[in-house]
Amino acid sequence: MIKRTKASISKAILHKVGNKFNSTKNAFSEQELDFDEVSYDLMLGYLLRPFGSLVESYRFNHHSNINLNEINTYATQLFADESNFIEISKHVVTHLFEQSNSSQIKTGDVLVCIFEDIQYDDMFVKAIGIFKIENRAEFFQTYLENNSYDLITQKGIPTKKVDKGCLILNTSDTEGNIILSVDNNSYDTQYWIKHFLNIKYPDDHNQHTKNYIELCRDFSEDVLKPSLGLQEKSTFLAKTIDYFKENEVINIENFKDDVFEDDKYKDLFEDYKKGFETDRALIIRNQFDVSENVLKKQRQKIKTEIKLDTNIQIKLDVDAPDASAEYLERGYDDIKKMHYYKVFFNEES
Repeated sequence: MIKRTKASISKAILHKVGNKFNSTKNAFSEQELDFDEVSYDLMLGYLLRPFGSLVESYRFNHHSNINLNEINTYATQLFADESNFIEISKHVVTHLFEQSNSSQIKTGDVLVCIFEDIQYDDMFVKAIGIFKIENRAEFFQTYLENNSYDLITQKGIPTKKVDKGCLILNTSDTEGNIILSVDNNSYDTQYWIKHFLNIKYPDDHNQHTKNYIELCRDFSEDVLKPSLGLQEKSTFLAKTIDYFKENEVINIENFKDDVFEDDKYKDLFEDYKKGFETDRALIIRNQFDVSENVLKKQRQKIKTEIKLDTNIQIKLDVDAPDASAEYLERGYDDIKKMHYYKVFFNEES
């Protein structure tokens, strides 16, 4: 999470990136951008706004040696010496071009920037920004001709959101430089994160919290829902969120004892966890601190609606884990030959 109240752009350049599959080539600028005041203010907010609410960060990755990560190398060079900014920005675009390994990957404009005084935690740091603009929007441009106004349709860059972008901060921890990334056009989830940037999540409490809640969400969908139904799935998710809210430190054994009454499902959960770790190439820690910011975001992603084929929906409160068991009953009507839910309540509103 960053703040941009004192941030500024000290250098910026715009290039165009092509795609090997449709024979479009790169086009490079030879000079840095020279903003007027209005464009500068608009551009600064446009580029940095998406990073203001991010709580998850990344670190550079490489299968053999982190110094062989291309973007890590270019960032290190720029932080050390900005005199080759234009040439290094071209190398960044060339590396991006080399990752266009399918016809799905879009051509676009690439902005490479150097920012000053971005606030991260309590520090003001320099940052390198790389942004790819893939989508253009049509707009009307009015003009005066022969004492009358007319208009034409043009295409330009929409200023609402960045398609793809990253900030490489000139600050690090034991795992390397802190990196923030956004991808609003994730048509190829590997293209930006893995192939171009080659970054990974750090081994910290933010990622542990995210991994564990995603594990629980997938387990509820793949195991509990088919065997026990939507009510038990939703109750389990509500218990999961409640456990994370009530405990600053998560211990996996204590978690299983708290949310599972039947040892059978403790064993099923443990087996599922092993497969989850293998499929995603990660390790679920046996104990970790809870990240409240990540918990808040993950909670918003959890769906606890029960949708019925009779056009009725029952929405369970994820913050009330005992309500489903106490006030909602599921049964089967032999006369109608249909399942039913019975809901108990005192008042309605």
